[in-house]
Amino acid sequence: MTRINNPMEVFKLLNGSNCRDCNEKTCLAFSVAVFKNRKTLDQCPHLSPEVLAHYGGTTEKPNTIDEDMIAAVERLKGKIKGIDLAEAAERVGGRYDGHRMTLKVLGKDFSVDAGGTLSSDIHVNPWIAVPVLNYILHGAGTPLSGKWVKFRDLKEGMERYSIYRQRCERPLKKIADSYPDLFRDMLDIFNGKRVESFDSDVAVVLYPLPLFPIMICYWEPDDGLESSLHIYYDKTADQNLDPDSIYTLTAGFISMLGKITLKHGIK
Repeated sequence: MTRINNPMEVFKLLNGSNCRDCNEKTCLAFSVAVFKNRKTLDQCPHLSPEVLAHYGGTTEKPNTIDEDMIAAVERLKGKIKGIDLAEAAERVGGRYDGHRMTLKVLGKDFSVDAGGTLSSDIHVNPWIAVPVLNYILHGAGTPLSGKWVKFRDLKEGMERYSIYRQRCERPLKKIADSYPDLFRDMLDIFNGKRVESFDSDVAVVLYPLPLFPIMICYWEPDDGLESSLHIYYDKTADQNLDPDSIYTLTAGFISMLGKITLKHGIK
């Protein structure tokens, strides 16, 4: 039996037709139900016998997210040992001093040496370490285009957009609505810069990684209309960082912002 670690792994097996033959409203809802063991894969009539045989019609209990992330960090640190750090630094916009490479992560130094040892001016947690290590290992080093797109326009973005909205844009909008100093803190803490863009009331550009900027645009409530918030990425984002890492880094960063607001008594 093959273990399934999250609903998106189920969703990728489906045809995305939202046919409701499984008695769920959407394929994504069915994916969540399978992951939570409320349904089994064989309740989708469109899956091939080969897929059902491979996954056994059910799922094993997965590791916790934290366990999986910690294990992922260790695997990636092992892969770092086999690469040329000088080449990697040049490729992804870092610097190499002969012993370790260093790059800016949210405006702070993040370093890794040839043995995979990490050090940083910010707290090193798996939500940051996994995307950063993937960026070092696999980033193409594609120059920025200067053209901004939404997450759904990136590779594999559309199929993940519903979850992305729930875990990223909506929580960040809630924080922005209740914490007036949010964007000032982004500028001060993460070395962001304010820009004029998209006719939004506030637009801030941050650099989680040298070749991976994000732009957060916020529209304040106006004439009975509620506020709005969208996150944009450079069009080259999915060339310099894989889809899973883009989602992980964004969600982890927003979780970090949530903790900052809690320190100020904002819920």
